[in-house]
Amino acid sequence: MSLTHTPATHKSLIARIPFVTGHELSEWFSHLESGPAFLRRDERANWLADEHGICDRYATAIVREYEIRRRLRLFGA
Repeated sequence: MSLTHTPATHKSLIARIPFVTGHELSEWFSHLESGPAFLRRDERANWLADEHGICDRYATAIVREYEIRRRLRLFGA
């Protein structure tokens, strides 16, 4: 599943995730942190979509946003 979203599409998907999934991003980030230690983005997104029954586009957006925020935490803005 190698989905690449434009920045505008990514922003739109992220904004809709709480309404579509019923869970805030922080909850999805917790699932990623407690889930299997996959190295590749698509593996994590596939796991998230399969394990929690969400659309692959949203799963990819969640993983991408998680990685963006994690980099910011580790290396600063």
